[in-house]
Amino acid sequence: MEKVQFEQLGEELYYEKLDNGLDVYILPKKGFSKTFVTFTTKYGSVDRTFVPLGETEPITVPDGIAHFLEHKMFEKEDGDVFQKFSQYGASANAFTSFTRTAYLFSATNHIYESTTTLLDFVQQPYFTEQTVNKEKGIIGQEITMYDDQPDWRAYFGSIENLYKNHPVKIDIAGTIETIDEITAEHLYTCYNTFYHPSNMLLFVIGSVEPEKMMAHIRENQAQKTFAEATPIQRIEVDEPLEVNCVANELRMDIQKPKAYVSFKARETHLQGHEMLKQELAIQLALDLMYGRSSAFYEEMYEKGWIDESYSYDFSLEKGFGFAMVGSDTNHPVELENAIKTVMNESEAALPFDAEKLERVKRRKIGFFLRAMNSIEFIANQFTRYKFNNMNLFDAVPVIEELTMEDVEQAMKSIQGITQQSTFTVKPLKEAK
Repeated sequence: MEKVQFEQLGEELYYEKLDNGLDVYILPKKGFSKTFVTFTTKYGSVDRTFVPLGETEPITVPDGIAHFLEHKMFEKEDGDVFQKFSQYGASANAFTSFTRTAYLFSATNHIYESTTTLLDFVQQPYFTEQTVNKEKGIIGQEITMYDDQPDWRAYFGSIENLYKNHPVKIDIAGTIETIDEITAEHLYTCYNTFYHPSNMLLFVIGSVEPEKMMAHIRENQAQKTFAEATPIQRIEVDEPLEVNCVANELRMDIQKPKAYVSFKARETHLQGHEMLKQELAIQLALDLMYGRSSAFYEEMYEKGWIDESYSYDFSLEKGFGFAMVGSDTNHPVELENAIKTVMNESEAALPFDAEKLERVKRRKIGFFLRAMNSIEFIANQFTRYKFNNMNLFDAVPVIEELTMEDVEQAMKSIQGITQQSTFTVKPLKEAK
């Protein structure tokens, strides 16, 4: 077992790659009574075309299958897994994103028993056509529920505008039509391909003894047999730099319009240190251009073009990336034009200098230092960073090193008229 020290943050991280390929990380936190454990596979909604384990030809599975599989993992022949966790006083959950599926629990007692339950239920799939068909109705209701949420529709509508071919444009849950195509055989094919220990990561944080916990995990895994680890062949799509749709709108039963401008990233095949540097540089630039202390925000707020729903964000993963800025507003056209003006003018010169950059860097570092006191934040972010060959604890030193030149270079990734798109959700009836 290796031990890595991060002196600046006062953290000690323990790591071991088990014989079956599973990466295990343990971060003890003194003074915390709660422990958080996540068991994550590098498999999300975008992994729809791949070569199944043991085969040579690629297949395309129905949209929404990664999320469907996450749901089905909790149902076993002898009952529901949530009941087992509750017996130990643990709170369990799971989520599926574009790029990963995570199973997790938090608890203050019976940590080892709950860890065993987590490992065992994820590594013992049980699917039948009868239980699969039963789940279709449940997930269908969930899809319908999200279809009625204006913020969710605005988010995915914006992504659909940006991407022509990449599966990130497809809702993580799929559609009622696509999940109806899913069979137990589909689930086993995806499970056997993506749920091998060599494609997964176990992260433990909280009130734990690293040596004792690692021995417990090691013993659990040694009792199980897995197929030989083989590289997963994901089939990448050819995605143009230009957006799929310059502008689009949706009518829903809302009182106030929602307006969003999205910017498609050019650099989407970075990994490791370069990806971390790119992501943080663009986030800092957006803080300065669109943050709540920016001239843009003050002007928009004074004009009444934005309200408390205003937000901006930048997402970057291998193969795709985008920034999104928007708000509920009674002036959607004016707001969208103002957002684009700030970005377009930044192509000539960023609207800030090195002094302002240093100020926002200090604020960003403060955010990360405070976040290091949240075991939930660390647990949810650590694996996402690792799957991209980054380290969460490198964020602060990378921020410290960023220069104006770094930020200017990174911003080129999301600048460009052909990389912009607007999406508006409007009321069914226009106000008179």
